[in-house]
Amino acid sequence: MLVSAKEMLEKAKAGKYAVGQFNINNLEWTKAALLAAQECNSPIILGVSEGAGKYMTGFKTVAAMVKAMVEELKITVPVALHLDHGTYEGCYKCIEAGFSSIMFDGSHYPIEENVEKTKELVKVCAEKGMSLEAEVGSIGGEEDGVVGAGECADPNECKMVADLGVTMLAAGIGNIHGKYPANWQGLSFETLDAIQKLTGDMPLVLHGGTGIPEDMIKKAISLGVAKINVNTECQLSFAAATRKYVEEGKDLQGKGFDPRKLLAPGAEAIKATVKEKMELFGSVNRA
Repeated sequence: MLVSAKEMLEKAKAGKYAVGQFNINNLEWTKAALLAAQECNSPIILGVSEGAGKYMTGFKTVAAMVKAMVEELKITVPVALHLDHGTYEGCYKCIEAGFSSIMFDGSHYPIEENVEKTKELVKVCAEKGMSLEAEVGSIGGEEDGVVGAGECADPNECKMVADLGVTMLAAGIGNIHGKYPANWQGLSFETLDAIQKLTGDMPLVLHGGTGIPEDMIKKAISLGVAKINVNTECQLSFAAATRKYVEEGKDLQGKGFDPRKLLAPGAEAIKATVKEKMELFGSVNRA
């Protein structure tokens, strides 16, 4: 059964650890992430971007697959199915499809419009028992066509959105989607600290978890981050393991070309990456 992310994130914030959101792209991704969570006895958030949802033929297909997989694999840890960087229209599609959590990314709107639309979704999610993530500021890089420069959020604007009753808040603190460039300046802990002081017990979200040094991850958790998003790192692990399999000619040995065999090393690599992150975030044995 899918659950809202509310309880798992409130526990994480109080316990000074973070729950990982791992974006899924297909059946192998989903299976690997769920099995890793079960083996680590960790709560997990499965993130789905609008692009990935479209690739998997729609949000209803994704929700049906995840719900069936949780049942068939006998997953007992808390699992939230979450829309990542959702548009206003995408949020309503996921509510209808049976997601248990959504993110409305209104960061590119003027703050007044972001507040107005977020306020409306807070009401809808409360009625449905769903969790809602909002965003203030900008996450650097590109995600499904939305390009951000990585501007730090205004702590006062963060408070405005947090006061609407959202479950969690993503605030730009210099973080970037994808690979971090060599000249990256690092996270702005000064901004994060100011945001936490104004938003209190609100679980904060760190996007762009791939490539952030471990000491920065741990410091961010100590300053109120309770959800960390990982996508690129799993993609890189999958690509490297698949490349190795092909370059070693294993796809030409026997029935090594069978997609179940061809994709297996990549799936195992995703699973290993998820477990590694759960250890780092401190969510192991917190289910």
